[in-house]
Amino acid sequence: MESLEQELRKLQKTTVSKKVGQRLREFKSFGKKDPKEWFSELCFCLLTANSKAQSALQIQEKLGSEGFCNARSEDVKKCIIWAKHRFHNNKTNFIVQAREHLDIKEKIEFIVAQSGEEQAREWLVHNIKGLGYKEASHFLRNVGYFNLAILDRHILNLMAENKIISEKPKSLTKKNYLEIEKKFQALALKLGLIVAELDLYMWYMKTGEVLK
Repeated sequence: MESLEQELRKLQKTTVSKKVGQRLREFKSFGKKDPKEWFSELCFCLLTANSKAQSALQIQEKLGSEGFCNARSEDVKKCIIWAKHRFHNNKTNFIVQAREHLDIKEKIEFIVAQSGEEQAREWLVHNIKGLGYKEASHFLRNVGYFNLAILDRHILNLMAENKIISEKPKSLTKKNYLEIEKKFQALALKLGLIVAELDLYMWYMKTGEVLK
């Protein structure tokens, strides 16, 4: 049986690497996008918490940035229900409350410039209701910041299966999130990959897709 490192090195030599590269370029392009697009991406990441990324994408495509920014809460809820997405009441409330931060692009760019990505994540976790460390890391990755790990169930399962961590944690406290993240970052360094790149490869290994 091949080791995880061997499998990842092989993947880098396949057409998957082109898909990964394309995704990373898409994420990096957010630096040139307007604040509404950043807010739309924030809402997408709020939707993905404990739910499927595919249905979150459907909602994002249907509502668009204008809908996330301005639609009535009832219309947001109807769209979430239409997509058969979980927790429609909570997700609607999180999106509407997040509208206090329609200037999210300006805020995040300022924090990253002053204090780095980790502090930007801390700000998100403490100021955007519905975002934990995973979702905050997801948002930052999707708008072009590539140094934080998105420790979702696929990544954690793969890390546990390959003995990078002893077992998949039942819950992720800040302490164990950061501890596991260090191991993920060390693996990326060993493979000569940036963290966001490794995440996309490992997600592909579990799902067969290179999604955002």
